[in-house]
Amino acid sequence: MKEKYDYLIVGAGLFGAVCAYRATQMGKKCLVIDKRSHVGGNVYCEDVEGIHVHTYGAHIFHTSNKQVWDFVNSLVEFNRYTNSPVANYQGHLYNLPFNMNTFAQMWGVVTPQEAQQKIDEQRAEAMEALQGREPANLEEQALSLVGKDIYEKLIKGYTEKQWGRPCTELPAFIIKRLPVRMVFDNNYFNDLYQGIPIGGYNVLIDKLLEGSDVLLNQDYLEDKQAWNDKADKVIFTGSIDAYFEYQFGHLSYRTVRFETEIHDTPNYQGNAVINYTEATVPYTRVIEHKHFETFGADVYANPKTVVSKEYSCEWKEGMEPYYPVNDAQNTALYQQYAQLAALEKNVIFGGRLAEYKYYDMDDIIERALYVQL
Repeated sequence: MKEKYDYLIVGAGLFGAVCAYRATQMGKKCLVIDKRSHVGGNVYCEDVEGIHVHTYGAHIFHTSNKQVWDFVNSLVEFNRYTNSPVANYQGHLYNLPFNMNTFAQMWGVVTPQEAQQKIDEQRAEAMEALQGREPANLEEQALSLVGKDIYEKLIKGYTEKQWGRPCTELPAFIIKRLPVRMVFDNNYFNDLYQGIPIGGYNVLIDKLLEGSDVLLNQDYLEDKQAWNDKADKVIFTGSIDAYFEYQFGHLSYRTVRFETEIHDTPNYQGNAVINYTEATVPYTRVIEHKHFETFGADVYANPKTVVSKEYSCEWKEGMEPYYPVNDAQNTALYQQYAQLAALEKNVIFGGRLAEYKYYDMDDIIERALYVQL
């Protein structure tokens, strides 16, 4: 290990890895450390039965930013995966996002005019119930946007499992709008570019970290000063409240856990992602990992498959923080930490945990590409 570095990068996820790549391209020396036993953060993939398993949940790269797309493709090749999840409600399957296939499955309608008429009828019922006032919670907001059938079958149970509380207790702003497509299009994203790195995300991370020294199983916060002495500048991607020793209190998160199973069948559910939208099913979705990278007849080349059941739950200390709870209380708390961060000399705070904000992968990469190093 080199004695002195230009940058100490705390966290080997996407933000830290892209920063390391940029710095090494500039001729700088980087030391990247991570408290986990692997690089990649939450995009890390584990090889199970010859299948790249998304250890921390499904990660589908999508973007309309051509610069970001060109950047990642300059490092690795992406496949043509298109995210087309399916919802399972009491054994009935519905295509997502809400489109003409969904409406045909739900109501038997065959034209956009018929579908729109059905939605308008149900929206009118919800608007009448509001009696001119604004929706006071998520349930009222959803009903006013898409009506009771879509809400009760495809939104209510799933959302309550995600957040761990009734929709009537969730703020309306969580779903300011719900996209409704009057076309037969199951592509979940509207972005211009979409895919999965061929060989999994580890290939991308390894490319980004080429030229950097990497140390794993290292907890920066156990001896912050000793680590800081190894470099001129620090890029910190961990939890901002942990960095400041929780002096104002803990920020809140939602987290997820996974039950991963190996099955002696080449094709378990026929799709990468199936959401279970009824409240009585405890998990929110089932991920079949091989469908991210194998298509058509190729699925049957491997006689086994790996599936993960995803459960949403409240975060507790020691668990992996996934989704920031950006309510008024936590936003105010984060602002206190952000003010302290602004006073830290030679420390860059970046990424989902350091900025207490959920980012898609392309947004993280864009921020890392433009951050002032």
